[in-house]
Amino acid sequence: MRYAFLFFSVVITFGITGCSPKLASHVSNPLTSLTPDEPVAFLDVEHQLPDDLIKVGSLRFQDSGFSTDCSFNSLLNKARIEARKNGANIVKVTDTKKPDLWSSCYRLKIDLYRYNGDVAKLKQYELKLD
Repeated sequence: MRYAFLFFSVVITFGITGCSPKLASHVSNPLTSLTPDEPVAFLDVEHQLPDDLIKVGSLRFQDSGFSTDCSFNSLLNKARIEARKNGANIVKVTDTKKPDLWSSCYRLKIDLYRYNGDVAKLKQYELKLD
């Protein structure tokens, strides 16, 4: 009975965590968290960063092998949550790998920044519904 419980615990744990993309974060300069209503700008690779930024940290999304919900927009939404937790209001994509034969997920490298200006005035990527 004990082994059956252990087996089901492992299966449930893997089932919960195994289907999400792997997130590696390195937050070197955490700031005061942002509220859910404060805007966060999404800058894609081709968008320029404004001046006078504070780098908060970086994120890397990878495929865990059984990942689902790992479209470009979905990963940016997860990055926005991490950005707000760490006080960043700019999510800058620095590298993108599209889904291919080896992975059904986007793989992204992202830098997080704090900008004291109005992020709504920045030219940025607009999230779309998946």
